[in-house]
This record gives sequence, C-alpha cells and structure tokens, in this order.
Amino acid sequence: MDVEERLKLITRYTVEVVTERELREKLETGERLKGYIGFEPSGLFHIGWLIWARKVWDLVEAGVDFYILEATWHAWINDKLGGDMDLIRKAARHVRHVLQAMGVPVEKIKFIDAEELVSDKDYWGLLLRVAKVNTLARIKRALTIMGRRMDEAEQDFSKLIYPAMQVTDIFYLDLDIALGGTDQRKAHMLARDTAEKLKLKKPIAIHTPLLTGLQGLGRMNPAQVDEETHAVEFKMSKSKPETAIFVFDSPEDIQRKLRRAYCPPRETRYNPVVEIAKYILFPWMGPGYTLVIEKPAKFGGGRLEVSSPEELERLYREGKIHPLDLKNAVARDLARLLEPVRRFFEENEEARRTLEELKKVVFG
Repeated sequence: MDVEERLKLITRYTVEVVTERELREKLETGERLKGYIGFEPSGLFHIGWLIWARKVWDLVEAGVDFYILEATWHAWINDKLGGDMDLIRKAARHVRHVLQAMGVPVEKIKFIDAEELVSDKDYWGLLLRVAKVNTLARIKRALTIMGRRMDEAEQDFSKLIYPAMQVTDIFYLDLDIALGGTDQRKAHMLARDTAEKLKLKKPIAIHTPLLTGLQGLGRMNPAQVDEETHAVEFKMSKSKPETAIFVFDSPEDIQRKLRRAYCPPRETRYNPVVEIAKYILFPWMGPGYTLVIEKPAKFGGGRLEVSSPEELERLYREGKIHPLDLKNAVARDLARLLEPVRRFFEENEEARRTLEELKKVVFG
C-alpha cells in the first residue's frame, strides 16, 4: 500500500484529522506509526461504538501498530458501574468479545489495561509534568471529555485528574496517532498543546462522528451537545434500553427500536436512522454495498438502490425516501450486520455469562 492509499484508508469516514499534513509527512517517512484509542469499560456495547471499531480496523490495515487502552481506572474515577472495578474489568472483556465477533483483527492489536500504566512510577512522574504546564481552568474545560460539567470537580477532586491522565496515556505510550470520537477533541488538543510545552511528540488526532440518540436531538437536553465540537452523546438509559441499539439485540428488537426512532422527513442532520446507514452500514458492509429501500405494494411498490452515504442524504432531503421505508431497510441490514455478534454470544460461554451479568447491572 502506497502513501496515498494508506492516507485514504486512515482518513475515510472521519470528521477531521488534526492535521492531515502531519499525517502525510509521517507516512512519507516510512516509519512504523503507533496509534491508540482509549475507552471506558462502562457497560454494554451499543452500535455507536462500531464507528470507532471500524476505524481501528482501518488503521491496522494501514499498517499502524495499534493499542486499545481499557481505561479501567478512568472509568472508576468517572463513577462508572458504581465504581466496582471487578464489573469494570468484565465490561472491558465484553468489548473484546464484540470486537472479535465483528471480525476486527484483535490478534494484531495490543490491549492494555490502565492498571499497567498506573503501576509504573514513571507514569505518575509524567502526569505531574503534564499538570505543571497546564492551568486549572484549562483542565476544567476538558472535563466534558468524560461527560461531566466543569462544576462537578468541586464535589470530587479526582475528576480533575482524568484529563491529565488521558494526556499522560498518550505520551507514556509514545503515540503518533490518537483516535477518538469528536467528544474527545478537547483532550487531544490539550495533548497537542502540552506536547509543545514539554517538547514531546505531538500526536495526530483523528476524530470519528458520534451517533445521535434514537430519540433525536430535538428530544435531548441541549447540554448534551458540545458547543465547540457539536458532538452529540449517544444517550443510553439504564431504565429505558429502547433508547439505544445494542450489538446483541435481536432483529425484532432492532426493528422495534428503529420504528420508534426520531426520523423527520427530508431532514438528515441529527437524524439517527440516516446516521446509522451513513456511519455504520456503509463503512462496515464495504465496497459494493447497496442499501435497498423497498416501497410497500399498497403505495405502488418498487425498490430504490442507494450506493453511497452522499446519495442517501440527497435522496432523503429531496423527499424521495419515506422515513418508514428507510427505517425498515436500515433495520434489515443492521440485523444482518450484527448476526455474527448474536451467534458469538450464543456459542461462547464466557462471553454469554459476562453479557448476562452486565445486563443485570445496566438494565436493573
């Protein structure tokens, strides 16, 4: 694969690369690049996470040595799963199970538990260096990366350590590329600024889109939309699991949830059904995939074959695709895409047992 092919593979289906020029220059050196993504093991794998999972696969195919940081300590600081570290570690295993089931080449990926990092005194020395060159105000502005308001650190000082830890993770692993959703932009920009101050390697930041919740932006709290990045949280409610689609959901559950999803006619912005096709189906189904939309016989019948996300958005804005027809098509193909995950959890006893335990905690 030449530089142009690798660049195209790495940058496709992303929101931004900071900066593409730096990425090109690194690829042109021919050196082996190191990349990572960190995730909080905080519950069950919903389809929004498939966006970053597909990009991880792209980076591995592009020849990047890739690390996935199971941010267990970060999840503990962020009060996920009641702060139960045993459950947090099981949630990390759950993510590995899903990645394996989806065909992501996990054998080519280095998984790291945050425990490995924090057990090294050099990690904490580096974290203190990061803290010394940043102001309290700058650290507080980055708290949104963990889904927290700035004032929440007033009640729990550990929250302020989180952004510095995330920046330290990047430097400690000596990374060239930091991957994350747009909600992680502030952390990545903090890392780039801090790198200049400490004369360390400045990471290239690659940001993927976030999936709008099934209830739609119009039904969400405006505070869930970041004013700087316009990132929208994929809202998952423990008491209302129908507000999210999980990778293990049955075809019937997927269809039911999508039937109820926010999907206004002619509107593609913050339309979760359009986004599922755009951000998940087209990237995962691969070259040659066509979204077939069928119109019911009572409305004249016929079928429409859509071959790209751009074509889908155009046709939907023009009113040539009815919301219900789109929902049915997306539900059908999403169920097909997730069939290997359902089969994996049926056949793998450890994966099934872990899933059932997490379900009891998350859903109550």
